[in-house]
Parts: sequence; structure tokens; C-alpha cells
Amino acid sequence: MTTLTNAVTTAATPPPVAPTGDHHDLAIVLFAVIVLVTLGITLWVGRQGNAAEDFYAGGRGFTPLQNGFALSGDYLSAASFLGVAGLIALYGYDGVLYSIGFLVAWLVVLMLVAELVRNAGRYTLADVLALRLRRRRVRAAAGGASVVVTLLYLVAQMVGAGSLVALLLGTNSSQARTWTIIAVGALMIVYVTVGGMRATTWIQIVKAFLLIAGSVLLTVLLVVRFHGDLFELMRQAAQHSGAGHRYLEPGLKYGATFTSRLDFFSLGLALVLGTAGLPHILSRFYTVPTARAARRSTMWAIGLVGGFYLMAIALGLGASALVGSAEVRHANPAGNTAVPLLALVLGGGNGSTGGVVLFALISAIAFATILAVVAGLTLASSAAFAHDIWAGAWRGHPRRGRAAEVREKPSEQQEVVVARFAAAGIGAVAIVISLYAQQLNVAFLVGLAFAVAASSNLPVLLYSLFWSRFTARGAVWSVYGGLVPAIVLVFFSPVVSGSKAALFPGVDFHWFPLENPGIVSIPLGFLAGWLGTLTSPEPADADRFAELEVRALTGAGAA
Repeated sequence: MTTLTNAVTTAATPPPVAPTGDHHDLAIVLFAVIVLVTLGITLWVGRQGNAAEDFYAGGRGFTPLQNGFALSGDYLSAASFLGVAGLIALYGYDGVLYSIGFLVAWLVVLMLVAELVRNAGRYTLADVLALRLRRRRVRAAAGGASVVVTLLYLVAQMVGAGSLVALLLGTNSSQARTWTIIAVGALMIVYVTVGGMRATTWIQIVKAFLLIAGSVLLTVLLVVRFHGDLFELMRQAAQHSGAGHRYLEPGLKYGATFTSRLDFFSLGLALVLGTAGLPHILSRFYTVPTARAARRSTMWAIGLVGGFYLMAIALGLGASALVGSAEVRHANPAGNTAVPLLALVLGGGNGSTGGVVLFALISAIAFATILAVVAGLTLASSAAFAHDIWAGAWRGHPRRGRAAEVREKPSEQQEVVVARFAAAGIGAVAIVISLYAQQLNVAFLVGLAFAVAASSNLPVLLYSLFWSRFTARGAVWSVYGGLVPAIVLVFFSPVVSGSKAALFPGVDFHWFPLENPGIVSIPLGFLAGWLGTLTSPEPADADRFAELEVRALTGAGAA
């Protein structure tokens, strides 16, 4: 590979390929079809059941294959289809490392949490903790962390939607992106409030099939274009990257300084550990009837996700080779539109019927990807608020100062109503935040969500499942000990201020040098849980841990 990269010279990028205004009608029609189909699924499925188990877990009736597709649909977001390929198109080797981190994370999920979470919980992460740590502050902490993580993930998807539709309309105007973000937010609220988990799961299955089929189509066309010569593909990608041989070597994005290398290590740590703490992924294990089915679902998801990321690497290289990194960056500075532009070229180029059709098809699939993922994220966050914070932490507990007076426990119907209102509120907050984050790469935004999940949710989950001495204080300290530092470090990082691509580019108040806080916040989450347990005035309940251990390992008494 060294000989190959040294032989590559920098060349001019191909001519611009962005679609003209005369060729957007077909893509708009396909977008409309996607929206109508997903709304139809939502309305049809939403009439089949309104119980809490239907809303949160889809009735627990999905097969491992169905749930495997739904898991991959939940996981393969705009960050995967748009962001990762865009990063590879712009930064080559360093962008490939994103896809490796996303894939390796599934091994952690399979080995450590899939079956145990399915057996020990009911609807959310906090249910697993509450089985042995029956404290409302534990539920409140876990529910709040889940809402924060899903909000960050939602922002990434909606930013991707704005970039995609702006390209479709042939404009870089912020107004087009703004209205797209608002429309996607409104749609996701409808999906969740009307259809719940059952409708969301079917939307994920349809979306996963479309996404993988579209990726296979583009990959086959790309390989045919280069006559099966992958080395030629890499040579052309390096030639048209603007970076020459450095495109195929480590360091184009993260290797310039010690700080950038440390930032990459932090990102990799967050990606590998964060998946096991993502609320919308954990909630998927409750949609199947048994723990064995949950494990088989994860194995299906690993196969689907692994195949997809192999294709994403090829598509990123193809975008650099055939579109050119300069044109990709011109269409969107973060590279979020690399795949649709590649589709346009593979179909025959701008102005050709094949190019327009393929561009429209891939854009519509990307839009379906975003709609499906935001539905799953909104459902997870609304469930965390209604089931954990409202019903678990606030209702059904003694009023302050009145130990004998207990609030009446809410019914399942009341809980579902609150979850639907919460979906609307969370959707509104996500829209507002997304409007300020339009210039950030969606894969990078997802990396922040993974860092927060790995810092706050993963430590408390692992401690609860595997450490017999773990206490309620340790759980609360673990959640906040990872969550608060992660958010504070992001706020005072170059992501928010001090750079042209920051949320607030006109000011500079950053002091933390890394863009991803995982290398600091993840150890702090584990450390805080350990210290909280050691200093806890109440010892751990051995009987409750034994109950959790038996249920997690055998499934006895599982929902």
C-alpha cells in the first residue's frame, strides 16, 4: 500500500456534477411517496393497539429476523449513509475509521448486554436498574440521561435531512434547510404519537431494506465502472481528493498534531462503547418475545450493518474518485451529500435520465433513513420521560413533607398519553437545536451522542448487571458523573465556539481542546459510580442483586 500511495499524484477534481433545477421534480415525487407510505404504515398499525406494551414494545411479537432489520434500520442513520461516506470522500483513511468504530461496537452489544437487558428490563434502561435499585432518583437520572442522548442523536438526523433537501432543491439557502428540519420534526411527532413502537418498527424494517438495496445497487455500479479493479478506485480517489497520497494514509484529518490524534482516540472510544448505552437500541430488545430472540436479532443486525459499512467505504472512495472532494465540499462543507452526488454520476451524469432517476432514488432512500431513525429516537426519549421520569420518579411516591400520603400510581393509559405529549415537546426542542447545527457533519454529531451514552448510560448498566456491591448512590453518581462532564466539555470545546464550523463561530470561549469528550467523560462515569458506591451509607441489597442475576441469566420472571 505504501508503494501505491507514493505513486499517486494530485490532480484536478472532476467538473461540477450538482443537479440543475430542471431535474428535481422526480426526487420531490419520490420524497412525497416515502412520506405517504410511512404515514400509511403509521395510521394502519396505530389502530391495532393502544396499551403501554404496544406503544413501548410493539406487543413483543416481532421475529429475530424482523427485529434484526429494525435494529439495523435504527442504527444505520443519516450518519452512516450520508456522514460516513462524506468523511471518507473528504478525508480517506481517517474517514474509514469511523465505519470501523460503528461496526465493532456491535460486538460489545452482543457479548455484554443484549440478552441480559431483554430479561432484566421491561421498556427502558431504567427498568433494568430499578429491578435492584428501587429509588426514584435512579429512575430520574437514567431517564434524564436517555433524553439528552436521544436529543443529540435527533439533531444529527435532522441536520442531515436539511442538507439533503437543500441539495435536492439545488440551493444552499439556510431557509430551505430550516423548513426541511421543521417538516421532519413534525413528521416524527406524528409517527410516534399515532403509531408507537409497532409502527416505528415496521418503518425501520422497510427503511433498512431500501437502504441496503440502494447501497448494493450503487456499489455494483461503482465496481462495474472500475471493471472490478479496487486498486484503481483507490488511485482515482486519491488523485481527485486534493491531498494526493496522504488521502490513503492515516492523519489527513486527525494526524496533524498530538491533540488531533488524541481526539481521534476519544472518538473511537465513544463509538465502540456508546452503542451499548443508546436508549433507542436498548429498547429494541424488548420488541421480541425472548432473550434468545434478542441475541439472534443482534446477530442479524451485525451481518446487515457489517455488509453496509463495507459498501459505505466503497461509496466514499467512489465519491472522491468520480465527484471529487472539492465538489463534495462545495455542495456541503461537511460532506453530507457525497452519496447522492455519486449516484448522479453513476447514473450517467447531470442532465441524463439515468442520473436523475438514480439521484432521486438515492435521495429518497436517504430521506426515508432519516424519517425512520428520528421516529425511533423520539419514541425512546418520550418513553424515558413518561415511563421513567413522570411515572417512575414523580408519580407513585410520597409527597415532600408528607411521608404517609402517596400519589396514586398512574395507569398505563395515562402514561401513554404523557408519552405522546412528551414526543411533541422533545420534537420541538430538537428542531430548535438543529437549526443552529446545520454546518456540522452528521457523523460527527452522532459521535457526540455516542460519547454521552458511553459516559452516562454504559457505566451504570454494567455496574448494575455485574457488580453485587453497587448501590443507588453509585448509580446516581455514575449517571451524572459521566453526563455532566460530557456536556460541559462539549460546551467548552471547538464544537460550540472558536472555529468557523462551530455552533457559534463569532465567539470563542472554548478551553477544552478536543471535539469529542469521551476520553475524559467515560472514565469519569465509571469512577463516579465506584466512588458513590464506596461512600454510600446504605449497603447493597444482596437479595435484589440475586433476583436480578437469576432473571438476567435465565429469563425467569421476565416480561
